[in-house]
Amino acid sequence: MKSLNIVFMGTPEFAVASLEALVQSHHKVVAVVTAPDKPQGRGLIPAPSPVKTCALKYSIPVLQPEKLKSEEFHTELKSFQADLFIVVAFRMLPEAVWSMPALGSVNLHASLLPKYRGAAPINHAIINNETETGITTFRLKHEIDTGNILFAEREPIFPEDDAGSLYERLMVKGADLILKTANAIAEGTAVETPQPSITGALPVAPKIFKETCKIDWTKSTREILNQIRGLSPYPGSWTVLNDKTFKIFKAVISSSTKDGKPGSIFSDGKDNLEVRCNDGWLSILNLQPEGKKRMNTQEFFRGNKI
Repeated sequence: MKSLNIVFMGTPEFAVASLEALVQSHHKVVAVVTAPDKPQGRGLIPAPSPVKTCALKYSIPVLQPEKLKSEEFHTELKSFQADLFIVVAFRMLPEAVWSMPALGSVNLHASLLPKYRGAAPINHAIINNETETGITTFRLKHEIDTGNILFAEREPIFPEDDAGSLYERLMVKGADLILKTANAIAEGTAVETPQPSITGALPVAPKIFKETCKIDWTKSTREILNQIRGLSPYPGSWTVLNDKTFKIFKAVISSSTKDGKPGSIFSDGKDNLEVRCNDGWLSILNLQPEGKKRMNTQEFFRGNKI
């Protein structure tokens, strides 16, 4: 099987599995492009991205451009004479970059395109109560997440899933699909298919901000539960109880038939903490009080009162 020289572009943990799969294959990762080191912790010490850490483990050259349109960056990138660029969870690339290699550039997206184009497809699929999502490899083009599809695989979303558990499965499945895609391109057997047209509004996956994460208790129990699942473990849904901010990571719909206005709280002070929604109650199982660690409800009541 033909071996390709590949430049890999990515930053977070989600991209590491794909990079590892390529490194362990017969292809050669000649360079990695990732975000500049970011200050972290109390000392604001610059820390490498997960992808950089992985690249250094294998002694792969690392590029960390501040500006992707920089001529200096383009010159350095060309020097690696890559056949193919593979992009997983990275910034939007200018055409001068993605059109550089002879075999073009491929991206991995954590949804079944064209559904959930955007920065947070895993979160939004759960928030929108989807029962299925998937992973897609596609060609890069001008408009973000709109290029021709190469391969796609489906993945169920289970009722017990949150963003974290789905992230883990799609990360592994994505790594396999990246390798499958690289092999097909190397052998000249890859078939490109335009993204299908969908009747009606297309669900999208915009970037999530703090305001997106605030719980509106006037919504239904199902809507709020899906929001909590879709934002757990990061960045976490939040609410204000007794003038203090709490993040809520896990909840279940209660069978309680008590009356109450949305946002009302019921607790026995030991094991049970319930909040009224528009059509019923949610039982809170795992939360994080402001300034404290994440804990289950029983742990919370050992040192706190509602």
